[in-house]
Amino acid sequence: MKNAVVGVTGGIAAYKAPLLVRELMRRGFSVRVVMTESAARFVGPVTFTGLTGAPPVRDLWDPSYAGEVHVELAGWADVMVVAPATANVIARAAQGLADDALTATLLCWDGPTVYAPAMHHRMWDNPATARNVALLAAAGASFAGPVSGPLASGESGMGRMAEPDAIADAVEARLGQPDLAGRTVLISAGGTQEDLDPVRFLGNRSTGKMGYALAAEAARRGARVVLVSGPTALPDPAGVDVVRVRSAREMEEAVTAHRDAADAILMAAAVADYRPKDLAAHKLKKGDGPMALELVRNPDILAGLGAWREGDTPVLVGFAVETEDLVARARGKLEKKKVDLVVANEAAVSFGKDTNRVHLVTKDDVVSLDELPKRDVASRVLDRVRELLDQ
Repeated sequence: MKNAVVGVTGGIAAYKAPLLVRELMRRGFSVRVVMTESAARFVGPVTFTGLTGAPPVRDLWDPSYAGEVHVELAGWADVMVVAPATANVIARAAQGLADDALTATLLCWDGPTVYAPAMHHRMWDNPATARNVALLAAAGASFAGPVSGPLASGESGMGRMAEPDAIADAVEARLGQPDLAGRTVLISAGGTQEDLDPVRFLGNRSTGKMGYALAAEAARRGARVVLVSGPTALPDPAGVDVVRVRSAREMEEAVTAHRDAADAILMAAAVADYRPKDLAAHKLKKGDGPMALELVRNPDILAGLGAWREGDTPVLVGFAVETEDLVARARGKLEKKKVDLVVANEAAVSFGKDTNRVHLVTKDDVVSLDELPKRDVASRVLDRVRELLDQ
């Protein structure tokens, strides 16, 4: 079990801090909370007491600590997280101020630190904030966010705090086993959209959750990760380079542009097999009878990668979403498309869900996993990828 000190400061995004604490605890962390006085104006201290079993530290004279509270917390922690990290606390931490329990603990701490900035977009864009962020980054701190979106002012822009699960991913990335350090992993995710007219497209039910879980886990293990993503509603995984595409041909172009640098390629995207032959310039109108569409084949990206690579470099992983005969069809895909591993799953079990039940199919064996959270499935898949890389 790892120990995390979560620092909560006085911004409107403080309401998300209990969700972050709960998410870290769900992932096996023991958590202690340090609050600034202004943070207590946004979220009640008793909330953190209920979640962690211990009252949050609010000042340097906390009677529940026999010695110096900031020294004890810094000695106990494996990682420190500041969420939300306001412009004020970023500035104070960058300058080494220690005038409350949080900044004193930060100054006493010499391990991994993750800041989750949250502020108005003009504050984030201010050169003073940029200098302070650069100072903290130069000292080894990591940043989860901010992201662009609606702000408390009613405006929209870069300054919104990242979601709790993305911050937890960034924390785990700082503490993860770096067994993929020095490796580049290329991952595709999500479905593709094939335009029919300016309004409509042909698509599928893929949410991208499996591919995004793979990207987050690979980053946590120290890899440089390039994620080629079709349209999804998911936030960018922390520490991942994301390339946005829509169609199968755009995905092929992006994958081709990054394949030469990859040590492993995981094609988790649900790529459309067909696209409309003709793209209408204007919205197609409803007629009195049925409408026929002529479709043409899209490029088979996975097969193209299998034909392109030399020997077994880079490691190549395909995904097979089927409705029947999972293992048999996965074996056929393994041989036909010249890949090292096929992750087979059933559409009804995987699409749109946070869990998955898969079979890991290689030329030598089949490993069938129980239904697991997709982040755990990602871990098992990358365990196998690491073994293939080591071979």
